[in-house]
Amino acid sequence: MKKLLLLALVLPYFLACQPLKSSTIMTTKEINTNWIFKEINGTHSGAATVPGTIHTDLINNGIIQDPFYRTNEKQQQWIDKKDWEYSTLLGITSAEFEKNNITLTFEGLDTYADVFLNDSLILQADNMFRTWEINIKPFIKIGDNDLKVLLHSPIKKGLELLAASPYPYPAINDQSENGEIGDKKVSIFTRKAGYHYGWDWGPRLVTSGIWRPIILQAWNDTRINDVFVKQPKITTEVAELIFDIELQVDEPFSGSVKITNPQTQAVYTSSDVDFKAGVQKITLPFSIENPKLWWSKGLGNPDMYTFNVELTDNEKNNICNKEITTGLRSLKLIREKDDAGESFLFELNGVRVFMKGANYIPNDNFLPRVTKDNYQKVIKDAAEANMNMLRVWGGGIYEDDYFYQLCDENGLLVWQDFMFACSMYPGDDAFLSSIKHEAIDNVKRLRNHPSIALWCGNNEINTAWHYYADGGWGWKELYTPEQQEEIQKAYLDIFHDVLPGVVEKYTDGDDYWPSSPQAGYEPQKHAGYETPAGDMHYWGVWHGQHPFEDFEKYKARFMSEYGFQSFPDFETVKKYTVPEDYDIESEVMASHQRSGIGNLRIKEYMGWDYNTPDDFEQFLYMSQVLQARALKMAIEANRGAMPYCMGTLYWQINDCWPVASWSTTDYYHKWKAAHYAVKKAYEPILITIKAEDKSIVIRGISDRLKDINGTLKLLLLHFNGKEISSKSLQVNMLKNASTMFYEIDKTELLGNANSKSVVLKVEFTAEEGLSTGNLFYFEKPKDLVLEKPTIKTEIAENNGKASLKVTTDKLVRDLYINFPNQSVFLSDNYFDLLPGETKWIELSSQEKLNINDITIQHHQ
Repeated sequence: MKKLLLLALVLPYFLACQPLKSSTIMTTKEINTNWIFKEINGTHSGAATVPGTIHTDLINNGIIQDPFYRTNEKQQQWIDKKDWEYSTLLGITSAEFEKNNITLTFEGLDTYADVFLNDSLILQADNMFRTWEINIKPFIKIGDNDLKVLLHSPIKKGLELLAASPYPYPAINDQSENGEIGDKKVSIFTRKAGYHYGWDWGPRLVTSGIWRPIILQAWNDTRINDVFVKQPKITTEVAELIFDIELQVDEPFSGSVKITNPQTQAVYTSSDVDFKAGVQKITLPFSIENPKLWWSKGLGNPDMYTFNVELTDNEKNNICNKEITTGLRSLKLIREKDDAGESFLFELNGVRVFMKGANYIPNDNFLPRVTKDNYQKVIKDAAEANMNMLRVWGGGIYEDDYFYQLCDENGLLVWQDFMFACSMYPGDDAFLSSIKHEAIDNVKRLRNHPSIALWCGNNEINTAWHYYADGGWGWKELYTPEQQEEIQKAYLDIFHDVLPGVVEKYTDGDDYWPSSPQAGYEPQKHAGYETPAGDMHYWGVWHGQHPFEDFEKYKARFMSEYGFQSFPDFETVKKYTVPEDYDIESEVMASHQRSGIGNLRIKEYMGWDYNTPDDFEQFLYMSQVLQARALKMAIEANRGAMPYCMGTLYWQINDCWPVASWSTTDYYHKWKAAHYAVKKAYEPILITIKAEDKSIVIRGISDRLKDINGTLKLLLLHFNGKEISSKSLQVNMLKNASTMFYEIDKTELLGNANSKSVVLKVEFTAEEGLSTGNLFYFEKPKDLVLEKPTIKTEIAENNGKASLKVTTDKLVRDLYINFPNQSVFLSDNYFDLLPGETKWIELSSQEKLNINDITIQHHQ
């Protein structure tokens, strides 16, 4: 077996170009067929899928059962302690072999991988987030070549690193006990997705595998390695652009490079160039007059530009080209001192935008199972809920290119964490070097996406470690003063040196934020529930057992995390349980709840506001109603605090397995009650109704960029539909602001009405059919006097679309309409319906729907 190749053979990873000259046509193919896997020093083997993971290959070969079903996860902890080999035959044609350059690019190896080609060790990888390109020309032959990937156990490697460390590091979400290694937290030593080791919403399934594609490329002469579109000045009048182009040239030649519009063939700019052998960088500036700007959802179209970078020689032969798509926009984080403290807001194309969104985690524990359809669904879920931002959280992965493409196309901004969360990390030179190259790989890969709004160093480490003040999560107390200083140095090296250095060098002035939450850029600025700067994670509700009303009490400049849990609905729960599991305290239901306090915490909160049902299915439903109430109150509080607060990102939009969690859509992307509530609370125009002391206060909140004059109508209604009183007034809803419309004494408003039997309905209407509204109840849900309603449903056509018509004779609260075992999406659900109103719900389904199949649930 030959020695490891010199590092000179490990090339940087570059974007492929598309050569057009016949003599330089590039061969590009994915190596994804005829793979097999086998256990080292074991008996398990079979056909493998690449990209894939060892767990999914074991499932596909019938060796293990679905890890998500019941408690199967517990019986599968042996897998991550084994070494595995993946192998295939790499076919090389004579045409490919004759090319000057032949490379293999490994877009993702999970994680400790030795790669052999014809028994030569060509790569030793140790970072799941890196991309590795290897020159394989010296080690291949025409015909079949043996390609093997030896994947070392991440647990055994982690235990070796832990044993060599002078002390362990805190990693509170590392479920080492579930992994059958006691209290040995090894996740921090490996550059791998943290959630694979478990989290408080996910299982412990520590994967190994070739998780992203392997690409072979063979070419002659020249390749465009990278194109970076800098945008130093963007206005509605002009877009000043600078194209940084990096080339790899075999032999020097003279020619030109030009940038064109591939649709119209119009030439933006061109330049004659003497191309030199080796890696060469070319800079081409040009301007576009009256550009179509990229806007976030709700403010305008997310217009995109595609540019073609083309190289030709002096004979005008096309040598190679590369298309790049981006959006033109100015985007910056604004942190300005003010009377209250310091702002934290995003300014897009000169407009200060209130961010409405959610935190996002990986869509599956087994990442290669996430399809384009899955990505389309989760981005559609965000867009349809009126979001304009997602936060890619730091315990997962730097997402697939397609994820960011969809965000670009849908006007969704991305708060991008680097992959560090809820742990301290080593600071040795090798670890820092790995982190630096990981950051370079991913910043260069993602920097042309207009959706990227912010790079953030980590999740919750600054506030947890709390080095400069009392408080935190109790980590400091585990270490001597000397150890604390050593750990703090590693923290500063990573998050205040390496990562911001990469962002500064490899982006066009992108903003960087060291840790979320943090009350200022400096590491001494630890965040709390009352800090008037930076961002906040408010977990008083849930972890702190604060009432939902405290969402109004604790206001942030930017609320980047908060939330409340619920169960999936019964249809989803049935997919991972059997009837004997239908108890929230059963072993299976407890296993599918990773926040130790979770199921009983839901029950505790439910008892504060609702009558707690004994029936299992009804309890699941009521947990969703409870979660929807929490998020409605939180979002309305945050949006109502504009401009002090300029963003609200709840935890979390999605799940990585079927589980009780903070998600608003479950593992199968089925909307929970909370997602419907979020959709309404994130509408561009919102009316809020709050009890403040003895008054009822009504506000209008607008994301629009123009004031709106309209009519505000107040109706006090009995639950049977009878009108008790009404009032109308003309109001002006200010642009991009929260406007106080009306305040009235609660006692005066109620008069002689029973507060337990009436509801305040507020409607805002303006020209061109614009209308919105909200309902306000004067007592907690469990104290309301609700009569049994008669609910009528009918499937009919409305405005040319298949719809469900719903009416009631009495107030019905939180009406959930379901078509069991059918794939159908309802445009609205879990809503309140007043007597005399007709609710039309659009139905989207490929199936024939039958009215007799409908089931309904509501708050009783």
